[in-house]
Amino acid sequence: MADASKTVTAAVLLIGNELLSGRTKDANLNYLARQLSAMGIRLAEARMVADGEAEIVEAVNALRAGYDYLFTTGGIGPTHDDITCECVAKAFGLDYVLNAEAHRILEDYYDGSGRELNEARLRMAHTPQGAELVDNPISRAPGFRVENVIVMAGIPAVMRAMFESIAPRLEGGAKVATRAVAVLMGEGDIARPLSELQARNESLEIGSYPFVRKGRFGTTLVLRGTDAGAVDAAAEELKTMLTALGATPEDEAAVSDGSWPRPEA
Repeated sequence: MADASKTVTAAVLLIGNELLSGRTKDANLNYLARQLSAMGIRLAEARMVADGEAEIVEAVNALRAGYDYLFTTGGIGPTHDDITCECVAKAFGLDYVLNAEAHRILEDYYDGSGRELNEARLRMAHTPQGAELVDNPISRAPGFRVENVIVMAGIPAVMRAMFESIAPRLEGGAKVATRAVAVLMGEGDIARPLSELQARNESLEIGSYPFVRKGRFGTTLVLRGTDAGAVDAAAEELKTMLTALGATPEDEAAVSDGSWPRPEA
């Protein structure tokens, strides 16, 4: 459900020593950013912390207070370094308990599987007292939600399944329209007129992102805002401005197949 009159914000907390060491490459942030944007939820901050109690508790408390939603990924498995669930309980001042529903889910999953629901696996049935479970159709061990904090797995496929389970119960806000224009000019050549365009369109976000493509330098200019008409009008004004500077601007859709810039460009 979305309320176009509201601005809804979110933060993402990525948890794990393996992320900070570079051993594991994060694949969750981009997915969440795209999904949340499509729902009218603006991802405003992302943090990455180690598997340390103090770090996780501090980050959870800071981010849940600053945004409408906080999504965490990682640290909810069966091993000693999976401490996210305990830390979220501590952040809220809640008891960390065996969740009866989660226990039943894991008992059903492991019954007849040839694998034991041992003490380590049973850790995945513990949540903060009163937590709402988030379904995990892949490996069954659930995530959970406490107030505005949604705790999910770090494995990308499992995290995505969990997010799809909780998404229908999230409240979105005004959706953001986006236009992107690419041009074979450096940022320094367009910085001044771009600043003037931004000053005339204070309700929009206008970003400048340099690139090198086929050995040529260029810039992608991205316009974002909740008023689609204003975004389109500013994009057309931008293209006129770039043309006057001697460039040939192209909409992002026209260059996304990798064939741009064309040899004659």
